[in-house]
Amino acid sequence: MPRPLVSDEFWNVVQPLLPAQRPKPKGGRPVADARACLLGILFVLKTGCAWNDLPAELGAASPATCWRRFRDWSEAGIWQAVWELSLAKLNKQGRIDLSHAVVDSASFRAVFGGPTRDRTRRTAPRTAASTT
Repeated sequence: MPRPLVSDEFWNVVQPLLPAQRPKPKGGRPVADARACLLGILFVLKTGCAWNDLPAELGAASPATCWRRFRDWSEAGIWQAVWELSLAKLNKQGRIDLSHAVVDSASFRAVFGGPTRDRTRRTAPRTAASTT
């Protein structure tokens, strides 16, 4: 049996970081469960599928709701906090080996030349045209 994407242990780490969802003053649909949204988000991130291809059998929230929560949680810095807590926990357990860490940016290829390409400035004056 495959392990769940959102285990109880992981949920206990993430849940305190999530902002409380307040009910809407005019009523309407109930607010989607945060754990179901997290399940949908992690499924999309793990598989690389489109948000609209999120399978209903998974038990996650709707694709639009998962996307909106992903956007909101990203803007709120939730993912950075989860990452820092996870690193702290792994470091406390002695499971981080920094001998394999790479800090040099030259080790990674810039896809398509990076975000913007600038002209290379000349370092020497132009030479005269050839007369031969």
